[in-house]
Amino acid sequence: MDFFQKAYKGNNEWYTWVVTFILVFIFWQFFGVIPLILAALSHTADLNEFTQAAANNFMGIGINKNLYLFLIVVMFMFALLGLFIGVKYIHKKTFLSIVTSRKSIDWGRIKYAFVIWSVLAIVATLGAIALTPENYVFNFKPVPFLLLVLISFLFLPFQTSFEEFLFRGYFMQGLGMLVKNRLFPLLMTSIFFGLLHGANPEVEKLGQITMVFYIGTGLFFGITTLMDEGTELALGLHAANNIFAAFLVTTDWTVFQTDALFIDTSEPSVTWEMFVPVIVLYPVMLYLFSKKYNWSDWGNKLAGKIDLPIISKDEMLS
Repeated sequence: MDFFQKAYKGNNEWYTWVVTFILVFIFWQFFGVIPLILAALSHTADLNEFTQAAANNFMGIGINKNLYLFLIVVMFMFALLGLFIGVKYIHKKTFLSIVTSRKSIDWGRIKYAFVIWSVLAIVATLGAIALTPENYVFNFKPVPFLLLVLISFLFLPFQTSFEEFLFRGYFMQGLGMLVKNRLFPLLMTSIFFGLLHGANPEVEKLGQITMVFYIGTGLFFGITTLMDEGTELALGLHAANNIFAAFLVTTDWTVFQTDALFIDTSEPSVTWEMFVPVIVLYPVMLYLFSKKYNWSDWGNKLAGKIDLPIISKDEMLS
């Protein structure tokens, strides 16, 4: 079975999708935010200050930066738990079915994508610093930095994995079952992925043009998933991107405000560098993956119809 056909096993009545979506939202935005609220309450007893901080995702209320990052990730850990419960106990599917078409997760693919994107992230960051050193301040603080690296590698993958499982797995397959073609779910999940990041401070500072980057990134991850028949490469790419974004460079206006190695002090502005990944790096990565994993039949895999699998009634509910 290919990646879309995996979705047909289990219970796919319309209400299972609604219930799972609601479950994920409750775990993510209610249960997941409780630790963050408790941490914020420990820093202020003033109701007005607390309310204002809540409107800004509790940034600027005095919570330790590393603790704040961890608590944000905890929200995604709860969301991932909600998605797992929904897939396994409401849809009665294996969680593996929304991860890959293979019989088991290909950890080698995750590692390969992670290493490649990590190298690119480091080279790009060092290049930017070398070109405009006046915009960067060295910010190495041994203990906070080491804690940040630890949190980034151990916990940020929960956040990135949840987003991949939700968009490139669960939603991609669900929309595919609904419309019976591949292009619509590819485009829609890319747009939804961009909209999810629409509340990031970068969008407010730089304008809606930044959505080109977020939607383009979602499209890149989506193409990778469909061509490779699984989310493993996207998992590695997404994890590497967010991990190195967390501890290499920070600013006072991006979503990751951390004790990173460097602080970018330049004024926020839309520059050509923002579009380099979408226009240059993503196509290059797709070419590299296609050669390594022998991708073919691009048109059918990205825009073709979804062939219904032959599944017995017992197998459908197994």
